[in-house]
Amino acid sequence: MPVSSFDITRVIRPNILRLEPYRCARDDFSEGVLLDANENSYGPAYKSNISCDNGQIRVEPQADRLQLHRYPDPKGYEVKQRILKLRPSVGSVDNVFLGVGSDEIIDLIVRITCQPGRDSILITPPTYGMYKVVASINDVGIVKVPLI
Repeated sequence: MPVSSFDITRVIRPNILRLEPYRCARDDFSEGVLLDANENSYGPAYKSNISCDNGQIRVEPQADRLQLHRYPDPKGYEVKQRILKLRPSVGSVDNVFLGVGSDEIIDLIVRITCQPGRDSILITPPTYGMYKVVASINDVGIVKVPLI
């Protein structure tokens, strides 16, 4: 029996597949201040290091090396390139997904694959508690199959 390849479009909700990708100004411009993204054209509020030594207050200007008044690359290209160097078998930055911790990734997976009020997820207690929380938030049922 031949092995079939995985087709992601079969598990993603149809309304999600119909979405048009969001485009931000950073898609079209790579430099300059992006006022539509609420970036501060004057730089960060504090550009100084203030210290007190023997009752004397010193203010030392600091360069804004970190560009904290700018939004980071929304696609995380540089971070993905570094990950790709650590894991070349991944093949491409297009195969690397970044999230703000596992809670966000679990929530995204449930939201894009499960139909609220209709679908369920399988959990294997004892397990990470966030699966139950995410299922409840997204009105998705839970099927428990104990590991032990």
